[in-house]
Amino acid sequence: MEQAGKIRSVEPKYAIPGGEIAVETDGFNADLRNGGGVYIGGERCRLTAASSSRVLAIVPEGVESPHTHIHLESEGRQSEPFPLIVGKKLADGMHIVANPAIDPLDEAVILTRSGSRGQQLSETLFRLEPDGFLEDMPDPILNPTGIAFDKKGRMFVTNRAQGEVYLADRDGSEVFASGLGVATGIAFDEDDRMYVGDRSGNIRRISDLGEPEIFAVLDPSVAAYHLAFGPDGRLYVTAPGLASFDAVHVVDRDGTVRWYFRGLGRPQGLAFDNGGDLYVAGCYRGRHGIAKIAQGGTDAEHFVAGNNVVGLCFTRKGEMVVATNESVYSIPCGVKGILL
Repeated sequence: MEQAGKIRSVEPKYAIPGGEIAVETDGFNADLRNGGGVYIGGERCRLTAASSSRVLAIVPEGVESPHTHIHLESEGRQSEPFPLIVGKKLADGMHIVANPAIDPLDEAVILTRSGSRGQQLSETLFRLEPDGFLEDMPDPILNPTGIAFDKKGRMFVTNRAQGEVYLADRDGSEVFASGLGVATGIAFDEDDRMYVGDRSGNIRRISDLGEPEIFAVLDPSVAAYHLAFGPDGRLYVTAPGLASFDAVHVVDRDGTVRWYFRGLGRPQGLAFDNGGDLYVAGCYRGRHGIAKIAQGGTDAEHFVAGNNVVGLCFTRKGEMVVATNESVYSIPCGVKGILL
């Protein structure tokens, strides 16, 4: 066996810089004083724990290619490389508090610079074009939080400070609905009806004329409500609290609320793939990033390693767009989201 050891597995196989991955090894000499260690794409990792059989490593900045590899070094020798996919940074300097969104008309990624509650920034909504050009959109919306598109391709944005939903495009924005409490999450059902989550506990259904009605009631959230409709037509909700065993809730068509999956720390943005599996930003079994919950809520796994992840969405090309508080990454994971 090579003196550097052998990598048996890496979990998870997707990560963004700053995320912690678990590397299972055989025969690794964990004495790092002589230049040994764990490297991703040629960049040395900071280790949080190490033994001859298991290493916890932090994914470094500066990894150039998403399709990269990880290897061990010890006493001048290297292990065989093991594949790993690291997200490519698309933008930073944001202040994102919920899912980004994909414009269905041209695949641009819609991002926010939300600011603290009540803070009016000069630029708050951005379009990241497929060619990488980042442009701000006019008429800054106060504290933009949730973003969703209806079946006509119109974009709606919640304003959590004033409890409003805006209809926004490149030419400007206008109030579509108001009186929505601390409006955060937003989603459309298969009949193109809008739902808005108020972090104080109410989920409202909004008519075509912008009139709200109470659809369901949950416990208040310390951060934001996050909404997504599943392929079964039901509404899925996260409402992060202070516990480490929070739930993903599912709301039936009649407004009945029940648990779908429990065991997440501070669950936030969520999205479904076209096979019915659910992806949630949060902490699962002490591992931060994005958890993948199997269809039916029967099981879960750590899917993407990353810190401060608040949201995600999928492109038509099978890429996952992952948003942290400050930055946005693209991960070529081959997963496609559902299109209602």
